[in-house]
Amino acid sequence: MNVEAGAERDEPETNVTLVRIGSSKDVAAGQMRVFELEGTKVNVANAAGKLYAFDDTCTHTGCSLARGKLDGTTVTCACHGSQFDVTSGAVLRGPARRPVRSRSVKVEGENLLAEA
Repeated sequence: MNVEAGAERDEPETNVTLVRIGSSKDVAAGQMRVFELEGTKVNVANAAGKLYAFDDTCTHTGCSLARGKLDGTTVTCACHGSQFDVTSGAVLRGPARRPVRSRSVKVEGENLLAEA
């Protein structure tokens, strides 16, 4: 499986700590998987072979976004239908009003690294 990190930010990354959370093979194309990262549940989505990392908790009522549906780069929360862009964490449709935190993600060999 050939995957690449998708969440490359335009602004320079200063003091970003990347931590190994698993293997790049852990997230199949079109799927999401939650990893524990320093006490926070981080969701990694594989959208068209690119990996995106974001906090797994919906900002509306705290539901797990991993229980929702991934369609391209849009994740829909199973609880109340809020939609987020997995590439940036932006709210695409409410009732959520606040974005989820987007995290840098990187693949080194088979190691999957995410921003702590």
